[in-house]
Amino acid sequence: QVQLIESGGGLVQTGGSLRLSCAASGRPAFIAAMGWFRQVPGKEREFVASISRPGYRSAAADSVKGRFSISRDSANNTIYLQMNNLKPDDTAVYFCAARKGLAPSGIPNEYDYWGQGTQVTVSS
Repeated sequence: QVQLIESGGGLVQTGGSLRLSCAASGRPAFIAAMGWFRQVPGKEREFVASISRPGYRSAAADSVKGRFSISRDSANNTIYLQMNNLKPDDTAVYFCAARKGLAPSGIPNEYDYWGQGTQVTVSS
């Protein structure tokens, strides 16, 4: 089994920055690609960014390109999401996810493990 623990969420003003972390424990050898999704009440979970293992390939949603970047520390089974120039529309619960497939993916159903989520709130 794999556990994913997110951290780094919080409240920030428009234009500010946050860095999310997601640490995998348990049996991280079971997972390959990892990613970030976000969700607001009443809406479907939305893809943010994904990265392969060991991190040579990545993908990001158009809405965050140029502002967010995903990275990976494979030695510590941890991924990061650096979020810059945050906007109120970025307010959501951010979830870390991991999958057994090697390639990055923006499809939630392709992920096998999920974290509990961390709240990000951007004030105007």
